[in-house]
Amino acid sequence: MKMKYFVLAFAWLSTCTLFSQDYFPKNDGVKAENNNYTALTHARIYVSPSQVIEDGTLLIRNGKVVSVGTNVNIPANSVRIDLKGKYIYPSFIDVYSTFGVEQPKRPSGGGRSAQYDPSREGFYWNDHIMPEADAINSFTYNDKDAKALREAGFGVVNSHIQDGIARGSGVLIALRAEGNDAERIVDDNSAQYFSFDRSIIKNQSYPTSLMGAMALLRQMYNDASWYQKGMVATKDRSLEALIENRGMMQIFAAGDAGHVLRADKIGDAFGVQYAILGGGNEFEMIDEIKATNAKLIIPLNFPDAYDVSDPFQADYVALKDMRYWNQAPSNPKVLAENGVAFSITLHDLKSPSELKDKLAKAITYGLSETKALEALTTVPASILGKSDLIGSLQAGRYANFLITSGNVFDKETTLYENWVQGQKHIVNPMDQKDIRGTYDLRVSGETYELAISGEPSKPKAEIKQDTVKIESKFKYDGDWVTLTLTTPDEEVYRMTARITPGEDNLSGRVLLPNGGDSTFSAAKKAGPEEKSSEKKEEVAGPPVVMPVKFPNVGYGYAQRKTAEDILFRNATVWTGESEGILQNTDVLVRNGKIARIGQNLSPGSAKVIDATGKHLTAGIIDEHSHIAGLAINEAGQNSSAEVKMTDVVDPKDMDLYRNLAGGVTTVQLLHGSANPIGGRSAILRLKWGESADKLIFENSPKFIKFALGENVKQSNWSSNSRFPQTRMGVEQVFVNYFQRAKEYDALKKSGKPYRYDEEMEVLAEILNGERFISCHSYVQSEINMLMKVAEKFGFRVNTFTHILEGYKVADKMAEHGVGGSTFSDWWAYKFEVNDAIPYNAAIMASEGVTVAINSDDAEMSRRLNQEAGKTIKYGGMSEEEAWKTVTLNPAKLLHIDDRVGSIKVGKEADLVLWNAHPMSVYAKAEKTLIQGVTYFDLEEDKALREAIKKERSQLVKMMIDEKNGGSKTQRPVQRKKERFNCDSL
Repeated sequence: MKMKYFVLAFAWLSTCTLFSQDYFPKNDGVKAENNNYTALTHARIYVSPSQVIEDGTLLIRNGKVVSVGTNVNIPANSVRIDLKGKYIYPSFIDVYSTFGVEQPKRPSGGGRSAQYDPSREGFYWNDHIMPEADAINSFTYNDKDAKALREAGFGVVNSHIQDGIARGSGVLIALRAEGNDAERIVDDNSAQYFSFDRSIIKNQSYPTSLMGAMALLRQMYNDASWYQKGMVATKDRSLEALIENRGMMQIFAAGDAGHVLRADKIGDAFGVQYAILGGGNEFEMIDEIKATNAKLIIPLNFPDAYDVSDPFQADYVALKDMRYWNQAPSNPKVLAENGVAFSITLHDLKSPSELKDKLAKAITYGLSETKALEALTTVPASILGKSDLIGSLQAGRYANFLITSGNVFDKETTLYENWVQGQKHIVNPMDQKDIRGTYDLRVSGETYELAISGEPSKPKAEIKQDTVKIESKFKYDGDWVTLTLTTPDEEVYRMTARITPGEDNLSGRVLLPNGGDSTFSAAKKAGPEEKSSEKKEEVAGPPVVMPVKFPNVGYGYAQRKTAEDILFRNATVWTGESEGILQNTDVLVRNGKIARIGQNLSPGSAKVIDATGKHLTAGIIDEHSHIAGLAINEAGQNSSAEVKMTDVVDPKDMDLYRNLAGGVTTVQLLHGSANPIGGRSAILRLKWGESADKLIFENSPKFIKFALGENVKQSNWSSNSRFPQTRMGVEQVFVNYFQRAKEYDALKKSGKPYRYDEEMEVLAEILNGERFISCHSYVQSEINMLMKVAEKFGFRVNTFTHILEGYKVADKMAEHGVGGSTFSDWWAYKFEVNDAIPYNAAIMASEGVTVAINSDDAEMSRRLNQEAGKTIKYGGMSEEEAWKTVTLNPAKLLHIDDRVGSIKVGKEADLVLWNAHPMSVYAKAEKTLIQGVTYFDLEEDKALREAIKKERSQLVKMMIDEKNGGSKTQRPVQRKKERFNCDSL
């Protein structure tokens, strides 16, 4: 019999007759168990966070709660424990733990060649999908770790193997010291775990990116459905485990607010409601988080303040990082205020002992103690579906509880005992004397002030003489106090005193610096309670928390932007239509659209902007961009048609704002060029301050990135093992995949059963004219090749991007009907670009090709107005036709020209007001509108810069105060977001 089922049998026994019948042989003493009742009386009992009993009794037997209340009938044979003045709380629960479960270790060394196929037989086709992994099979109880968890207040933890995308099932463990694993294990299949992270021990190449992981998860669920229908002849142990585990709680390790939303989308698509591990930044997008209806698992890994005492080093720290330090402790409060159910986890803390301070900080920042207790007890129990066993102290639940000296969240409170399944674990002796207070310390003729503070069982001491702090060491263990004092003259006095019951003062022997000995005394002036009754120091108010911005980075807005009606008066209007450039013309924007164009228009209630001497154009459109992407290439396979750039949109990328400042309103976020067949594109509106979903162009046409040339045949890769390795091989990839897609589509249309394939679905859309190709291209031979492949399969390539040898085949491109999106004057940055010329755009346009100028570069994209101007110099384009290369023409290539790209009545108001000729190097965008919403305003930008200076100054001062107050700090670090291009992996 497998170990898994052996343990399960005894776990069942422990829940049915816990400790009352034990047939394990014992060779180390008496076999009888204590089945008496234990009554803990006169305590303040938190039965649950919302049910508190004063002067109550908790009656337990055989590891479970029998009764709780003020009038409990205590049987005659009960062991009574008087807890007058003490508190009882349910023990804490951690849903996301690694306790006792062996974790995979990353292999040492490197240089292994890429592995494209799975390493296992009889399992799923991707090694990073391991739902068959059972944490119980790797479980070994470790009492040292259990002791640390108990001392932090935990009675139960849910542990799992934190490796891979589908990680298998967890194990729920009671942290009792005595007994065996059969008694400790509450559930050996407690939850099924997932993440976006590939395994650290599996070497299969795919996936290499976040979007690849998301695509793999979607395909996994589709394959499980197909398998469950009995459509697969072979046995797949991974899919069988996935199907078997679907009745468990499904827990997703997201680790970031944006990833929480991504995980929830996958769950929604397949009818799975995950409980999701967050990242602590959920407050930044709380409305979207709330809409998921997911229960969250929240770490309290609040960052330390940066050491910004050196102003030069302070400049390294981005404002968003400073702000996150300030705002992160408010995350639990914000979640609670918005009705988001969450549990608290130790995940990402260095040790369990950090929890108390982190909780105290969260409470200082506004989290209520009731919500904090819920997050440690009832909510995690609910997530695990075990509310009938753990999380509260109602009758029938496990006797998992804490005994404390007071409020469990008070820094001065001592945790005395942690009972797990009715088994007592002493954390701090309950009868240890509280010696905290202020004393007059007299030693060797000198008088000092001795202040003892902290927890009663683990106090700390500070010695001063005439307000000067004296170096000292202090220890309180059992009945003994040891104190070492070093004077400014470096004379060392070593004192020892035994605590006398009923005596407040301290006295004992002192070892003198000269080797002799004497006595010392410490007369108590005030204890903690007496001190609090003296003149109170002014209580500091709640911490100052910077308001969340949209997005929550330096140039974020205080509120999300809204549309307004605007009349641009007396502008030079570049219509981009047959009307050409209109002088001294008004443009009226209503309800996000262009309502009227003419002279002397009535504004009505619209805001009037004097545009005299200024130029009004359509917003710039970049056909080829990689800004606002968290990943660009999925390089694990030679086709990645299944991945979606819409999955990895980063709404906080500062290049969105910078592009708005350059007059850009729309971009196509393209997959990179690692593969002949890349991923699906995302057409974005640069709506700064909105969520990732709202950046996506509404009802946008479907696009996909293809690539040719050096990149896809891995000319510059460190590993050259994947097919194709030649330009000939690239052609065969296209032919093979389109033939497979053709057959897939035919099967799908036949009405016969078929396996849903995310990749083939996308390629079939191309064959059916439902998805358009934008292809990375350079040399004429491959440009010709792809057009011929397309014609063979009955479709047309939509756009050749880069297309630096387009001038050589412009006539053939026009005949095929493909557009060209090119650079204005880039060349010689790699071998296949050697034949590039700056006249490329003009020559293609002269042959009837729709031509756009693109960027493929975050810096160039905010100067596309100037790039368009270069076509006038190189090729003699007219000003109007040159301007169309960055407005109407890319709109045509993206099939959105009916909505944007020119100024025409009825089109959406994506507009830019320039202070000079739009292609001048001196031109600045004064206002950039998208659908009538002003997302960039030059005057507002100036105000933002001043606000940023002020906020930085405030945060620097707060961090310096934090350091001066004795708090830990971290070294300033400059974090720069990688800027992607086609080659980025």
